[in-house]
Amino acid sequence: MDFKKYSNKELDELFNLAYKKVSETEKKFPQDVLLYFYAYFKHAKNESDLKVTQNPVNGEELVNAFKANAMFQVKKFSQRESKIKYIKLAQRHLGEEFNVI
Repeated sequence: MDFKKYSNKELDELFNLAYKKVSETEKKFPQDVLLYFYAYFKHAKNESDLKVTQNPVNGEELVNAFKANAMFQVKKFSQRESKIKYIKLAQRHLGEEFNVI
C-alpha cells in the first residue's frame, strides 16, 4: 500500500477505520503491541501529553513509565507518519479482519 498517494483526508479515514477495528476486535494483543497502538494513536492525534500521578497505586508508576517510553520512541515521527504506522500495525495484527484494500 503506497500511503504517499493518499490525501490527508483519505489517510484520516483509513486511520479512523483502523482505530475502530482495533477497538472492536476480540483479539488480544501482546503488551508491547498495545503500547505501540497507544503511542502512535496519541501522537497522531497530538495528544501525547502524559499525565503522571503524584502517588501512583497498583503499578500505575510502571505503566506510566512504559507509556512514556513508547511515546519517546514515536516522538521522532510526524503525525502523518504515526497514522501510517498505526494503520500498518493494525493490518499486521488484524490480518483479514482489517483487509479493506
